Amino acid sequence: MHIRGIRKTAAGHAYTAGEQHVPARAMEAYRARRERTLYLTDLDGTLLGSDQRIPVDAANRINRMVDEGMRFTYATARSLNTASKVTKGLSARMPLIVYNGAFVLEGGSRRMLAGNFFSDEEAGEILDALLAAGVSPIVYAWHEGREQFRYNIHTAGKDTIDFVATRKGDLRDTPVESDEALRLGGTFYFTCIDDAGKLNGLHEMYRDRFHCVYAKDIYSDATWLEIMPAAASKANAGRQLREWYGCTRVVSFGDSTNDIDMFEMSDECYAVANATDELKAKATRVIGSNDSGSVARWLQRRWNRVI
Repeated sequence: MHIRGIRKTAAGHAYTAGEQHVPARAMEAYRARRERTLYLTDLDGTLLGSDQRIPVDAANRINRMVDEGMRFTYATARSLNTASKVTKGLSARMPLIVYNGAFVLEGGSRRMLAGNFFSDEEAGEILDALLAAGVSPIVYAWHEGREQFRYNIHTAGKDTIDFVATRKGDLRDTPVESDEALRLGGTFYFTCIDDAGKLNGLHEMYRDRFHCVYAKDIYSDATWLEIMPAAASKANAGRQLREWYGCTRVVSFGDSTNDIDMFEMSDECYAVANATDELKAKATRVIGSNDSGSVARWLQRRWNRVI
């Protein structure tokens, strides 16, 4: 097969690939492999720029590839509510991985396809331990038919209140006036924003029993400890998507410690230039920064490559 240098995407956009001579059988094999690959990306610090938005050009690039058949989605610590706002303009045809893998949801209907909750005993034990350590958490739960995040307005620390303020108008926002009210509903996530001296011991206590993410927030530099059910992870959610869609390969992108498990289950994994050293050490390769739209550019180069 003789391939000319100028080609067009399904949307009619031309690109230059260089002139190549590729056997028809090799071309068919490449296309089949390309279409059986699942591409997973983190959002904050990875696909999103420092302004917490996807550059329009990057969204357009990805949307064109999705139109052509790319199996692409994101895996984020955000809820679907906040992820939808910062990914406005991005096609979301595949299920979305949110809350660090606690839920897999349909993007349009928001129907839950997979969910992970603590047992009542586990949730009670964790909350008791947090309160005993002087940590007032944000507790995410399903209660009375809706998703809520609750926090005690009398004991929540400044960093917690500052974070909640960034969610102004969020229908999940449910301030309460007692610690007992934090126990209502089916709990699936604890977020603790506090002094590292308090959080370190709690991380050590629960890191082997549950899925914990302990890191600095990339926007505020506050210390966070997030505690989820053991089965809730980007890796497990990614495995589910791979199985559901019959994918044979997974390629992932990330920037922080909560992407480590996703990297470890991927066939290829790429850290952005602004990623943590720990994640870079696990990466197949380091690409450009989140502010340069490097994920979309990498995807386009791979997608357009003939072989």
